[in-house]
Amino acid sequence: MAPFRHDVFRSVWIANIASNFGTIIQGVGAAWMMTLISDSADLVALVQAAAAAPIMLFSTLSGAIADNFNRRRVMLVGQGFMLAVSVMLVVTAWFGGLTPWLLLAFTFLLGCGTALNNPSWQASVGDMVPRADLPAAVLLNGLGFNITRSLGPAIGGVIVAFAGGVGAFVFNAFSYLPIMTVLMRWRPSIPESPLPREPLIIAIGAGLRYVAMSPNIGKVLLRAAISGGGSVAILALLPLVARDILQGGPLLYGVMLGFFGAGAVFAALFSSGIREKLSAEWSIRLCFIGFAICTTIIALSTTAWITCPALMIGGACWVLSTSFFNVTVQLSTPRWVLGRTLSLYQTAMFSGVALGSWIWGLFAEQHGTSDALLIASCWLVAGGALGFFPRLALPQQKELNLDPLNRWKEPHLALDVTPRSGPIVINIEYIIREEDTAEFLNVMLERRRIRRRDGARHWSLARDLEDPTLWYESYRTPTWMDYIRHNHRMTHADAVVGEHIRRLHAGTEPPRIHRTIERPVKWNEVVAPSSKGMVDLHH
Repeated sequence: MAPFRHDVFRSVWIANIASNFGTIIQGVGAAWMMTLISDSADLVALVQAAAAAPIMLFSTLSGAIADNFNRRRVMLVGQGFMLAVSVMLVVTAWFGGLTPWLLLAFTFLLGCGTALNNPSWQASVGDMVPRADLPAAVLLNGLGFNITRSLGPAIGGVIVAFAGGVGAFVFNAFSYLPIMTVLMRWRPSIPESPLPREPLIIAIGAGLRYVAMSPNIGKVLLRAAISGGGSVAILALLPLVARDILQGGPLLYGVMLGFFGAGAVFAALFSSGIREKLSAEWSIRLCFIGFAICTTIIALSTTAWITCPALMIGGACWVLSTSFFNVTVQLSTPRWVLGRTLSLYQTAMFSGVALGSWIWGLFAEQHGTSDALLIASCWLVAGGALGFFPRLALPQQKELNLDPLNRWKEPHLALDVTPRSGPIVINIEYIIREEDTAEFLNVMLERRRIRRRDGARHWSLARDLEDPTLWYESYRTPTWMDYIRHNHRMTHADAVVGEHIRRLHAGTEPPRIHRTIERPVKWNEVVAPSSKGMVDLHH
């Protein structure tokens, strides 16, 4: 495939497979060990929740870190942290000091490392391959993960059966070394930003604002949360299915997860064809239905010969749904905010996973595993039906040019301003013919969304009472640096809207821009001329 032509992507992809093997085998060991040290169904399900909760809680911060710091270094820190936690888990388990809550704590800490690593890793794919190869690279990442999901659980089951959970934990600790070695050797060529680094709180706010003002991304986040919350019932309750319904052991549990992964690999091989033949929305609807069918069969089956093939349906739906969600987000987001957007996507998905794991665990504790799976199946059917509401349906995937426009140049100013000077008020004059008014108003709706999404505040549009052909667009930014950032965030896709507006402008000169700095006058200030003939304000 095309992405494998790039040496960096190929090396990182192979090393990441080794790391994923360790993660999955560690998960098998943790889930099965919990069944040995606790008889509580909700504690077993909480293993999945403990792994997913940090991604739900900290991914937004991690996304801001990914967009503001060197992503390679961030990944190295995340991998190093997980290695240290894994070593402590091995030592604790080896000396017999592992309790249910301590196991959940270690699982939570490993999830924290994953939360730090993932936004930088996913956003770095665009640094390894050209944008044209990005969808294929995302699918290859999904394929690699599901190859390990297919083989890893079976290997994990064998390791747990013969070496116990400690053996699985040791394997995971060693699995971080290949990816750390590759990352230390990688030297990405990334152009330096001309702007200073954003403070993390402001960067998080910018990411939240971008997603809030991007309706298509919001639809993906909502549906991903619903999908994660329902489909996780399969994985969260599978140890109980293996132990209580099928009367099996860790090897059967690993084989069942292997069937789930095999279905995912099979679907990944044909996902490109599915993307070409079906819209994103219909693909997601079918995934929801497939999840529901899988969950229902697992709930009613009492033999592994029926349960295992059904798990292949669930695995196929898992890789298709997550790849569709991920590709849609990546193709809808410019590089400057990609880490934050992907982190919010992960937050949405893993919020559903974490809450779903807890909820289905409680249902299983009170009503039995089979009943919990049947209720989850109803949840999934309802999630698929949401797509029939136009406002909740996923958008069709488009190849937008989201590279920076890089046309804007900082204007020459007569007043001395610093990056922190402000507030800055921008007024733009347009001359619009009467017959173009309706079209102008429609395109300005999109202009307002783009302005606000990229950091503008108090946007307004006004019409001159004395000359109705004159229109005034106005907005503010807190500081001069915020105004510079706002203009640097303009992409080629956004420029289409600006060009449309300029075509409607009937003036002989381009629309006139007035840049002003707000200076409120207080009641106790006195205006007096300065020695240089300029006006000073004195208290």
